[in-house]
Amino acid sequence: MSKDKVLLELTRNWFDATFEHQYSYHFKWLGVPIIQYPQDIIALQEIIWKVKPDLIIETGVARGGSLIFSASMMHLLDSDGIVIGIDIKIRKLNSIAVKNHQLSKRIHLIEGSSITKKVLSKVLQLAKDKKKIMIILDSNHTHKHVLKELEMYSPLVTKGSYLIVFDTIIDDMPERFSENRPWSKDNNPKSAVQEFLKTNKRFRVDKDIQNKLLISVAPNGYLRCVKNEK
Repeated sequence: MSKDKVLLELTRNWFDATFEHQYSYHFKWLGVPIIQYPQDIIALQEIIWKVKPDLIIETGVARGGSLIFSASMMHLLDSDGIVIGIDIKIRKLNSIAVKNHQLSKRIHLIEGSSITKKVLSKVLQLAKDKKKIMIILDSNHTHKHVLKELEMYSPLVTKGSYLIVFDTIIDDMPERFSENRPWSKDNNPKSAVQEFLKTNKRFRVDKDIQNKLLISVAPNGYLRCVKNEK
């Protein structure tokens, strides 16, 4: 499919058209809004089932559905795995939705900027006994912020696991979709990933995932860890 130019063009046009209708806001996971494309949800499910992480770290909480999704996968794995959700500001309504959910015992919320030493210290404390760690970056989408997240959190990812950077699609979309936003073409998660990979040799873009999904907000954002941290 990745070589079918007509199909790829159809996919690109479909994505742009559905974005106009806030397509990613249409879905819930176990009753909580997840704000993701269904295709990426399926990809995450496959990755988590394969890797079997005992810790998933997510930057960007939004309405909480993604945390509930990760926690539900941990439950299905029948493990003691936990999920950490980080956001600079967690709205009270969203915090209540997460804390009142039946899977809340697996979720740890941390309020604060993901790129501060204070927040990282809290994450490291929760991660100290974990063997397989997976990370999902989906907070501030500017190049500078995402690159800093990549530099700070990538050492935690274990060999064979994944570091997933969402919304790299921003770089491929028409400029009008980034109006009134702090990010834009050449200033987004994809540009951050490109710079990060120039010097970090522990990760490879897993093209197989985006090639089979076609529709994804994370082209070149599914990074597989191929080496242990020294």
